[in-house]
Amino acid sequence: MPSRRSRFLPALLALLALPACALATPSAAAGRHYRVVAYDTAQQPIAADDVGRIDTLIFAFAQVVDGRVVLAPAARERLRQRIALKATHPGLKVMVSVGGWSAGGFSEAAATAAGRQRFADSAAALLADTHADGLDVDWEYPGHHESGIASSPEDRTHFTALLGMLRATLDRTGHGKHYLLSIAAADGLFVDGIDIAAVAPSLDWFNLMTYDFCNAMTPTTCNHTGLHASKLAPADARTLARAVRQFLAAGVPPRKLVPGVAFYGREFAEVVPAHDGLFQRYGHYQGGHDWPQLKADFIDRNGYVRYWDAQADAPYLWNAATRRFISYDDPQSIAAKAAFVKAEHLGGLMYWEQGSDPDGELLGAIWRDLQ
Repeated sequence: MPSRRSRFLPALLALLALPACALATPSAAAGRHYRVVAYDTAQQPIAADDVGRIDTLIFAFAQVVDGRVVLAPAARERLRQRIALKATHPGLKVMVSVGGWSAGGFSEAAATAAGRQRFADSAAALLADTHADGLDVDWEYPGHHESGIASSPEDRTHFTALLGMLRATLDRTGHGKHYLLSIAAADGLFVDGIDIAAVAPSLDWFNLMTYDFCNAMTPTTCNHTGLHASKLAPADARTLARAVRQFLAAGVPPRKLVPGVAFYGREFAEVVPAHDGLFQRYGHYQGGHDWPQLKADFIDRNGYVRYWDAQADAPYLWNAATRRFISYDDPQSIAAKAAFVKAEHLGGLMYWEQGSDPDGELLGAIWRDLQ
């Protein structure tokens, strides 16, 4: 009979031959960190508990004026207050987002090499002056003019060049500090003006705006921030999962994808009553409701009944008497999204926006479910 040592020696040698990543898998998986990224337009202070649950706060918005990234004096003061939070939360990163829906100037600034350098230089100067940690570019959208901004067929090429110029300029002016660079990106047809594979190397991550899948511009209701497709959804319906697959197929590393959660709902009126209003035509768009208002006035209140779309992993409200429909995110749908992020090894979750959840209930759900 072989000795105890000789029996275990082959197993030991095999273990030592494994790559380091294989040996570290259990502990690495347990210690994997997922980003919690907050867009912030709020006027009020952020509660200390909330700050402790946020990795990156994206302050919105700077604008493009005469080809330069500028921040108004009042906004600068609010940004200063946000950056001051880092004194008690040193791990917090604070970025500045430039743009937003209907904010123009991008196509014109990106059209020439000189314009791109002017944009990049002004962005770098703003970050250095305010002590912010990076820039988020929210151009909605390259090659598109639905928001009323100028666009060009050349935006796709120019956007790649603009982000490359930004990355190079931020690296050159950072003096050893790595400035973060991200973009807010939509999916489906709204991203055809971006060469996803070409811009990915310049970015730390993509903030995927996986919400507003239906709004005042769409013909029917839907799960406006649904994780998966409802059984009632058309074949081309937009979902978080389909957005992620679109970017993965373009070659983006999973850890660079941070899909979004909506801290608000969208309401539609005069909705065709079939299927409790889900994926039905409507008379007019009624408006948006932040999470506190949804809880106080709508969820199982005043004739609005909560339903759960198990296939889409999304809640919705239907008022049969008034024929009004509301789509939104809640802790249950957030848990499903967090599980999807973990299963797909994505970078984390982002949300719009901080002021829509003043008590931190939905943020708490994101933070808890990503642990």
